[in-house]
Amino acid sequence: MASKTFYINRRNFIKGATASMVLSSFGAYGIELMNSEKPIRVGLIGAGWYGKSDLFRLIQVANVNVVSICEVDQRLLAEAAELVSQRQRSGKKPRLYSDYRKMLAEKDLDIVLIGSPDHWHALQGIEAMKSGANVYLQKPISVDVMEGEALVAAARKYNRTVQIGTQRKSTPHLIDAKKRVVDAGLLGKISHVEMCCYFHMRANGNPPLQAVPEYLDYDMWTGPAPLRPYDGLPHKRWWRTFMEYGNGIMGDMCVHMFDTVRWMLDLGWPERITSTGGIYVQKEGKSNIADTQTAVFEYEDLNCVWQHRSWGTPADPEYPWSFKLFGEKGTLSGSTMQADFVPHGEGEPIHFDVLYEKEKYPEDVTEKDIELNAAPATRLHMLDFLAAIDKGTLPIADVEQGHISTASCILANMAMEVDRPLIYDSSKLIIANDPEATALLQRPYRAPWEHPHPDQFKI
Repeated sequence: MASKTFYINRRNFIKGATASMVLSSFGAYGIELMNSEKPIRVGLIGAGWYGKSDLFRLIQVANVNVVSICEVDQRLLAEAAELVSQRQRSGKKPRLYSDYRKMLAEKDLDIVLIGSPDHWHALQGIEAMKSGANVYLQKPISVDVMEGEALVAAARKYNRTVQIGTQRKSTPHLIDAKKRVVDAGLLGKISHVEMCCYFHMRANGNPPLQAVPEYLDYDMWTGPAPLRPYDGLPHKRWWRTFMEYGNGIMGDMCVHMFDTVRWMLDLGWPERITSTGGIYVQKEGKSNIADTQTAVFEYEDLNCVWQHRSWGTPADPEYPWSFKLFGEKGTLSGSTMQADFVPHGEGEPIHFDVLYEKEKYPEDVTEKDIELNAAPATRLHMLDFLAAIDKGTLPIADVEQGHISTASCILANMAMEVDRPLIYDSSKLIIANDPEATALLQRPYRAPWEHPHPDQFKI
């Protein structure tokens, strides 16, 4: 494995009042990272929307040599190769693969970024760690609980740094809000949290069956998931609307907000999880994820309640995808775009705005499909990842924390399915007193793919 000594470009550090707080929160580690002329050797698996976005953010903050890219859609693969050659310092195009196993067999990568659909995260993450690479893995980390347990066990066995793409913990205005409101005690005792997503993000079409295009290896795209009859490109929104490939809006959007709340309040595993919901309104399409769902993650003297609807209007138009911390002394609302503290009684309201870096990174403005509000957070997330590798410490979004947030959302879906509360025993890897629900902790895999289990990686 190549050297862990990385060169971080000093121009990439945020300036200003909020930025100073952020850099202090992160220990200003990036400025003094080892100056090595040897670039970080990087590979990308999954060159769709967010895979490329994550890679471009890494290129912006580090001396990177993108060695290889893997993608089963030849059009996306060619596009990514061209864009990378324009972005990276060497100007070279990376090696191209359609099978991630062949890419990882080269064992020549320091870091592997994984931006494939959710049903691939566990197998690809584990194989990347086995190859000697540290991993930046998109959320949710798994589609079932045992996959997540296996990822954590593999990371510990192979001593790899794994950063999960829950970058709200690296979002400048949310870091500021945590420090100035939550950590400062302005909320007092917090005994209720509400989280939500009211985006109309559930693809609800009914496209006809069609021939698989020549540029797509659909069998490899499907991998361990059930092989559905092909009815259109399985990219971006369409695959997210099927439980075969993910965990619905709960697994896609709640995982971000629940992870943020756990970080804000220093919470571990929920003591009990309940959930109700289903397809209540959008019944006409092929999509099989819930369009309406409520879940409760219970802690001692605290309930964290999630709700999503992919129809209708948001409860609070200013915070359509957000969390709200209710304390005895006030309320903190937070989203990717802003945060607001409203005191109960004495005290002054505090508003926190999203930070953009359009002037510093003009390429952000012209990048296709970029989430401009998330770009600064992802850059800081990458810097935290690199610092953790260099120092041998856990990153802020370590795989174990990603697993707790992901698995809790999966367990909420399971609770909705079996229609009863679930208590997960993470030490025994079972649902307490519920053999039927315990059997749902591991999905069946399509042959010849084999499901990973944490026992494989015992130290």
